[in-house]
Parts: sequence; C-alpha cells; structure tokens
Amino acid sequence: MSANQEVRIHDVWNSNVEEEFAKMRTLIDDYPFVAMDTEFPGVVATPLGTFKSKEDFNYQQVSCNVGFALVDEKGDLPPTGDVWQFNFHFSLSDDMYSQESVEMLRAAGIDFTRLQNEGISMDIFGELLTTSGLIVDDRITWLTFSSGYDFGYLLKSITLGELPKEESQFFQFHRALFPRCYDIKLMLRMPGSFNTKLKGGLQEVADQLDVKRHGMRHQAGSDALLTAKTFFKIKQQFFNDNWDKASFSQMYLLLNCFVSLWLLKLSIPHVQQTFRQSKG
Repeated sequence: MSANQEVRIHDVWNSNVEEEFAKMRTLIDDYPFVAMDTEFPGVVATPLGTFKSKEDFNYQQVSCNVGFALVDEKGDLPPTGDVWQFNFHFSLSDDMYSQESVEMLRAAGIDFTRLQNEGISMDIFGELLTTSGLIVDDRITWLTFSSGYDFGYLLKSITLGELPKEESQFFQFHRALFPRCYDIKLMLRMPGSFNTKLKGGLQEVADQLDVKRHGMRHQAGSDALLTAKTFFKIKQQFFNDNWDKASFSQMYLLLNCFVSLWLLKLSIPHVQQTFRQSKG
C-alpha cells in the first residue's frame, strides 16, 4: 500500500448498512483479501449449566464494532481508500461488559450512546454478510489476528443461534463459510517468522515491522487495515519464496487454534468469564 494513499474509514450504522455492503460487493472481485478486526467491550461467557443472570445463552460475545479492509494481492486498497467499520447495537444497561474495556474504547472515540440508538442489529448484519459474496467462496481470503472469537461472532451473526456445542460441527461451519483464512498470530509461530522474535498484540507486532497505522487504535476499521498491512509485510519479508508451503502449514495451525479454544470451553465445569481486551 502506498504511504501517500488516502484512507477513508466509513462508519456504518443502521441507516447506511445496506448501502455500504453494496459498495463492498462491487469490489470483492478485484480486492479479494478481507482483513477483519472485532472490538469486544463485553464479557465472553460460557455457562455450562443454568445461567440466570442477564439472558440465557451458551456462548455470548458482545461486540461493538467490526472492521473490514478489502485489499488486492499486493495489499493495496481500492483507489478510493475505503475501509469499513460496522457499529453494532450495544446497551450499557442491558449487555454484559467489562468496565475496563468500555473505558478503553471510550478513550478511542467509541460513542456508546450512539451505539445504543443507531447501532446495527446482529440479524441485519448477518443477513447482509450472508448475501455479500464475502463468505462460502474460496476466492476470498480472510486476514486476521488472534481470530478465534472474531470468527465465532461472525458465525453467530450468520446463524442467529447458539454456536455448535461439538467442535467438529463448529469446524465444519467455519470451513464452509470461511474456506481460506490466515491468522497473523499463528503465522508468527511458523518457520520463517518464528526466529524473528516478533511478539505481542497487533500494534506491537506492527511497530516491530515498522508498519504505520491509519486512524485510531482500538477502533475496528483502523485495526482491520493494520492487520492487512502487517500480513503483507510478514508475507513479503519472511515467506516470499516459500509461501505455498507456509499456506499449507497455516491451515493446520488455524485448526489447532480452534481445537484449543473449544477444549478450553468444554473443560471448565462452571461459567468461564474472560474480560477480553482489545487485540490492538
């Protein structure tokens, strides 16, 4: 991506969500790499029995926004520099959340009053994502950083139900909806990048690679673009001559990531509450 390219992060609300998805649909043939980031102010909770506080659920992820950056095979944005940040309905009075996470996101400019009044409902987002052309297509490549819960949230928005209790069914859904995906956090464990000692969250890894951010940290649109830029920097710097082999290995690492996530979920005999901090 050119250092001088203008970047336009579109805030997407209930009033313009259909229009912005329509714009994305026109771009995916030429910009088939989709970098994603999700910001979670809420609690990731896994009740394995009766859970009476708040609403009854087996797996809840409360997201306030999801960012998408569409880039081409060189990591370049469309000429217009468009990046999208979808803002979801979130209520501080009704939804579970971590006070620390909410304060961090407020400091990053997240308007929780507007989220409550103008945020996108999960069912509308899931319906538009389903018909967007971004899923169930192996020509689309998803780029992420530590993505287990991110994909869980997208799966839930599409199915509008509880996530599968069996990990094999979860993997089946994931492979069907997102057949090609790469996770930077896992790429750093692969031969080629492992010995570079790159570590930390997305911002720390980007800083070590001298990748510059556009926009504010802890906002999903900015983080999605940083994910795309960091992915292509790692690919070029450490895997350029061995990308086919690295791609094959990545699939197994991603599978192991989800296995670990589900083993953790299934191994705890009471409510697991993780106040999940932003990955940025």
